[in-house]
Order: sequence, then C-alpha cells, then structure tokens
Amino acid sequence: MSNTSTISTTDTVSTTSNTRAGDSRARRAATAGAALLAALTLTAAACGPDGPAAPAAPAAPPAALPKAAPTSLGDLSGWKLEDWARYVADSGFSNQVAPGYWTAARTEAARARPTPEYSLTAASPATVQRDTPPAAVQARPQPHPYGPDAALVGKLLMTTSQGDAVCSGTVVSDPLNPGRSDLVYTAAHCLHDGKGGGWVKNLVFVPAFNRDGRAARGKPYDDRQAAPYGRWTAVRALVSPTWLQEGGVGAHDQYDYGIVRVRGESDSGRSLEETVGGSVPVWFNAPRERITSATVFGYPVERPFDGTELQRCDSAAAPGRLSFDPARPPMYVTGCTMTGGAGGGGWFVTRDGKPNLVSVSSIGNRNPVGYLAGPSLQEQAKQAFDYFAKNVK
Repeated sequence: MSNTSTISTTDTVSTTSNTRAGDSRARRAATAGAALLAALTLTAAACGPDGPAAPAAPAAPPAALPKAAPTSLGDLSGWKLEDWARYVADSGFSNQVAPGYWTAARTEAARARPTPEYSLTAASPATVQRDTPPAAVQARPQPHPYGPDAALVGKLLMTTSQGDAVCSGTVVSDPLNPGRSDLVYTAAHCLHDGKGGGWVKNLVFVPAFNRDGRAARGKPYDDRQAAPYGRWTAVRALVSPTWLQEGGVGAHDQYDYGIVRVRGESDSGRSLEETVGGSVPVWFNAPRERITSATVFGYPVERPFDGTELQRCDSAAAPGRLSFDPARPPMYVTGCTMTGGAGGGGWFVTRDGKPNLVSVSSIGNRNPVGYLAGPSLQEQAKQAFDYFAKNVK
C-alpha cells in the first residue's frame, strides 16, 4: 500500500482506552481498533442487485415531512426540535429480530442490498455536474488472520422485500456518551427503500465479521469467528428526510446517509464502543479542499467477492465530484472496485493526525464496476446526527 498515508496508532479512535481493569478482551479490542485505523485514508463502495426470493413483511408507508417544516428538502436549517421529533415519530422505524434468526447459513445466503446505478459516461442533463471518471482503485482484503483490528467496521444484515441482504457500517463516536457509543453510521439506502417504500427488517450489525474465505470456503465455521464481538440489534434509526421523499437515482443520493442506535444481543451492559474498543468521529461540514486522499472499507458480496472478508480501497488522489443538484453538496467519487454489499461502508480521511469518517458508499455502476460515490456530510447530515444522538434513545 505505497499509496496509503498512515495514521499513528497512538492517535486513532476517539476512545480506545475505555477498558475495565482486568478485562483483557477490552484491551485487545482497543489495540485492534487502533491497528485498523492506523492504515486509513479515503475511497468508496456501493450496493448491488437482487436478493433471494423470500418475501419480507410488507413495507410501511413513507413518512411525511412535518407540516410545520420548510418545504425545501435540501435545506432543513429552519427545522426546530419539534420538527425533528415529529419526523422521527412519523417515520415509524421498528425492528424485532427473532433469537437465532441470523444463522451462519442465512448470513452466507444474504445478497447485496440493491442500489440504483448511474453511468459517469452516459449522456446526462445539463444540471448534472461530474468530473472525468476516476482511475480504478483495486479493492483488497484486510490481511488475515484478523480479529479485533477490524472492530470498527462491520456487516449490516437485514431483510428486505427481496429477501435477506447485506450492507456495511461503521462504529461512530457519540458526543453525548464519550467512550460508550452505540451508534452505527451507514447509507440511507441500507435502511429504507426511499420514496414509496419502507424500512428494512431484522436489522443487525456484526462488527469485524470475520470468515477467511480462502481458508474456509464451503466449510462450516465457528460463530465466534464470524461474530467475534457479537451481534447488535438496531433499536432506533434515522435517514435523511430527503431520502424518504425522493426516488430514483438523482439529487436525493446526495443525502444518502443513515444512523442506527444498537443494543447487544448478549445484554452484557457494555456499549458497542466499549466492546469493540473504540469509535471514529464523523467530520461534518468538511472543507472539500481538505479531502486529498481516502480509504473505503466494506463487505462486498457480489463477484469477484463473496462477503466473507473485509475489503478496502486506498486512494492517494482527491475524490472527484458528482452532483445532480448544484444546490446540494456534491458527492465524492473514487474508482474503488468494490461491488454490492459494501454500500454504507465508511470513507475515512486523516484530520489532525486522526481518522475521521467523511462519507459512506452510496451509488456506483456495474458490469464492469467503474466507481463508487458517497455523499458529502454537510449541514443537513449534521442536524440529523445531532438530533438523533441527543434525543433518539
């Protein structure tokens, strides 16, 4: 990885030392979180096509914007506390996962979460602004064997109307609970179908999902390997209001972000951050000129990948731009070759010597894979995160 700018292992996650005396597992997790983030920079990943045919529960109707809120979906700066409260209440997220639902066989059979495609080379309206398609950045697996070093990145498992599916997510810092975050950042399309659709079901986060596909392909594996830090059930979730109100590929992808609050299935009383050994802060309103290189992580499921390994793309180049609406923050674009299933995976950059999350994988194209794009997390995303962290428990 000669094109990867490294980050000091002493300046990695926002909290890697929140261990309890005598708890050796927590100490190993803290070191592990640092080890993963010691190699971060930025790039992207997306989600892909169909899932299995098994139908999920009928989708709930989309939430309406609060009647008292501004009508501009791109600018929610006029929203008050009660507007966000009404929006969260109206959106109606609920999630119940039956014990033992995510068996090894079901997890292996889960397909990539579908996401629309957009071609960077096809003709487009004059309102679309895009840079020259980026050079390919080859995805490569996180070295094996890995255990706690990949703890901040995980696989999201869910049931959609097409069947069981896969996305990716990242453990992010909770400003109200330093060292005890239960928050996972991902893409909106990994949580909700968008306009006219509903929420996914059976939503679970598995940090550091770890099955060495080269060594174990086609063989039974120990659940302690696949879920070394357990499974974490989503209890609350929020996606961009714009995402729920607009459909297709377009300007709403510039707000393709989502937040999940989770609870451990083991009910140990320890937070997600304490369990995995750290978290990474989200850099909202990042100046674009500061984003000069990047690394993207994710769990791609589509060929040539099989979802058994954590993959990464390292780019020494500044991300390109893609914008469907110039009034909204342009998306970041990189040539990452990850396929479907890596959608929602975090894009990382170095800020003041420490890793920060600046985007999540949103859209791309297939056959062949040419690029991945993710939203620039500006003011709307910050408002949503601040409200969710403070008020949605």
